[in-house]
Amino acid sequence: MMNEPPIDKLASKTQGNKYILSILASKRAKEIETTRREELATADKKAISIALQEIYDGDITFTGVAEDNK
Repeated sequence: MMNEPPIDKLASKTQGNKYILSILASKRAKEIETTRREELATADKKAISIALQEIYDGDITFTGVAEDNK
C-alpha cells in the first residue's frame, strides 16, 4: 500500500485528474524499467514508486492536454 506521497497531493500535480496521474506514472515507470534495470534489481523501491516520487518532487511535470480543433 502506498502512503507517501499522498494521492491528493500527487493528483494536484496533474490538475486534480487522477486518470492523467496514472497514465503519467505508468509511462515514467516503464521508462525507468527499461533504462535503469540493474539499479532496480538491487533497489528496495519499485519503478512505479520511483515514478510517483519524481512526479511529487516536480522532476516529471504535466503541462496540459493538447486539443484538436475540428
